[in-house]
Amino acid sequence: MSLSRMTTVTCSVKGVFVVVSPSGTVPVVILTDGVKRVLPIFVGLLEAVSINSAKNKEVLMRPFTHDLFLETFEKFGITLTSLQIDAIHDGVYYAHLVLSSENKEIRVDCRPSDGIALALRGNAPISVDEGVLESGGQQESDLPPMVDIAEFLQK
Repeated sequence: MSLSRMTTVTCSVKGVFVVVSPSGTVPVVILTDGVKRVLPIFVGLLEAVSINSAKNKEVLMRPFTHDLFLETFEKFGITLTSLQIDAIHDGVYYAHLVLSSENKEIRVDCRPSDGIALALRGNAPISVDEGVLESGGQQESDLPPMVDIAEFLQK
């Protein structure tokens, strides 16, 4: 698959939730194209907490790993340009951080959950390949019952 020239859609984080079912609970980040589709991405609990913290612009007493990465980027003159979620294979999403340094663009493979946490903290846009949205996107009404992660963690 060629990653250059793909058609992408800018998305935003609608929220971080937990799907609660008889078989267990699973954190999920919901991306939206702002028009008609949502893209659920199942993540780990720690990543969900980090993404939710970044979405809510919470300042913590001690930095999360994602804060450390951004601080390191800054110290070395690296700019986080964007996050690109560019593939899905067997239900697993693949993404790249797009970084720039000294007029060079650098792409770094990452898990979408880490990329989302970094993009939110670094105010970088999140783009999703149109084919990924076609494959994994849903109507909001088709999502399973969910609880906001903050509400879930307070229980």
